[in-house]
Amino acid sequence: MQKATIFIQILCRILLPVAVLQSCGQRTEYARLTGYAQGGLYSVIYNCDGVTVPQNELQAGVDSILAAIDSSLSGYNKSSILSRYNAGENPQTDDVFDEMMSLAHKYKVETGGALDCAAGPLFDIWGFGFEGDSFPDSSTVFEAKSLAALEKSFNFNAIAQGYSCDLVASYLRGKGVEDMLVDIGEIYCCGVNASGNPWTIGVDSPFDGNENPGQSLQDIVFAPEIGCGIVTSGNYRKFYVKDGKKYAHTIDPRTGYPVSHNLLSATIIAPTSTDADAYATYCMVIGLDGARKFIESRDDLEGYLIYDDGGRMSEWHSAGFELKTE
Repeated sequence: MQKATIFIQILCRILLPVAVLQSCGQRTEYARLTGYAQGGLYSVIYNCDGVTVPQNELQAGVDSILAAIDSSLSGYNKSSILSRYNAGENPQTDDVFDEMMSLAHKYKVETGGALDCAAGPLFDIWGFGFEGDSFPDSSTVFEAKSLAALEKSFNFNAIAQGYSCDLVASYLRGKGVEDMLVDIGEIYCCGVNASGNPWTIGVDSPFDGNENPGQSLQDIVFAPEIGCGIVTSGNYRKFYVKDGKKYAHTIDPRTGYPVSHNLLSATIIAPTSTDADAYATYCMVIGLDGARKFIESRDDLEGYLIYDDGGRMSEWHSAGFELKTE
């Protein structure tokens, strides 16, 4: 399921010369790795202090990890393990695929089926999966729900980008990196930025059609210095309107239909990006009241909810969620 893009505000771009972000020397400097992955550009910014591995070697390592994830989990790569599995083959799996299947089962059980990666057939019939379709009739929905119950077709979009962030961050920690920000559509960050301050993450204003990340921000979040994932999910970029009714890309696997409630976006801070990714989607499925109760029930999570309050946007956030505007 497509995630709402989080735009990153990195204050060190203003406070330090650009060259400091480009190469590592004996001084405390920050470097940037960039490339193409999972349908977009990724960016990694890290503190070179104490890192003896050359930047080009780290770049190659990150690219290799992301290529391996694509060949395992991509639903758009027809030769991937996932695509072959969904096509009814019995492919040789790898550690990435096996772990993703295990995580998918964990989240399905934990959420009572509200987050179900086996609901690929439902995403497809509504036009938000790997196949092109939209606005199915009730019999088609029933058939897709029946197929989903068989767990023969998976869609890992609700957790794959967060999982990718965690794998890259783990690789960088193994190379001595302590301060980092990993952006692969979702976010993992740890430590501080080049100015010595916490990383700051901008959350886009969730009005329908806001297609330009960072152009219209609702708020800016101070990230905890302890390693964490920060992910926003919303229904303002991928939807369609039929007969005056909005059909959003968030599907409730329990009903087979797109959700219809007043929660516009959910931002979750969790110990891992995988958890943040999964729980942000879960919050968008269960709606405002359920999301708030869920976040408040978890000591390991912080959350920020933006919702439609009678035609205007209102906000709620947990006690430990620090916004720059406050």
